[in-house]
Amino acid sequence: MKNIILKISHLTKSYNNQPVVNDVSFEVYKGEIFGILGPNGAGKTTLLEMIETIRSIDGGHITINNLDVATQVDAVKRIIGVQPQTAAFQDKQKIKEIIEMFAAAYGEKTDSLKLLGEVSLIDKANSYAETLSGGQKQRLSIAAALVHNPLLFFLDEPTTGLDPQARRNLWDLVKAVRDKGMTVIMTTHYMDEAELLCDRVAVMDNGRIVALDTPSNLITNLVKKGFKKEVLIEQANLEDVFIDLTGKALRD
Repeated sequence: MKNIILKISHLTKSYNNQPVVNDVSFEVYKGEIFGILGPNGAGKTTLLEMIETIRSIDGGHITINNLDVATQVDAVKRIIGVQPQTAAFQDKQKIKEIIEMFAAAYGEKTDSLKLLGEVSLIDKANSYAETLSGGQKQRLSIAAALVHNPLLFFLDEPTTGLDPQARRNLWDLVKAVRDKGMTVIMTTHYMDEAELLCDRVAVMDNGRIVALDTPSNLITNLVKKGFKKEVLIEQANLEDVFIDLTGKALRD
């Protein structure tokens, strides 16, 4: 039997009497990478913010590791890590100091250099945040969210705007986080990314979950319905060509 770390039951949220999250229920298991997919305006961000204790719950119930998100906010915050879509840091602060500051906020002591090494930023330890590239800032925000070893880690469109090398590096980083025993919940607009990384995905539209399964099962079920498209089998794609020509090493 799989261990449930997140349980959502009949969750609702409305603005101006318009439902944004509409009777959503699902469970996330410990140790999986769980994707939440959907078009803009589907309700993904509102859903995540309620789970993360950022936004109030109109109706329904959320528990994380058996803690009630609505009533045990401080306890929940200690076991989750959040990497926002757009991270902001003090420009004139060294990134080693940023990691130490985040750790202190949780009452933790951390080896900042070890953690920066895990996100490929060890050579930037004494650099100011303002000098970092977009990909480096994404990795720094991940490191900052991991200083307290959370049980549940949230990623909101982590590879948006990244070049192919940075994107693939971040894929490896997400899998490494999962391999350390954390559960990962992520949103993305890149279907190839979700198919590669996620153990299961929930597809959200108009505030509701319209499908939830493994990527392979969702694809198989679509084909069984009679879906067909021109089959063109290629051993590589243009991104593979790009990586082969320019290398896998990060350019930031």
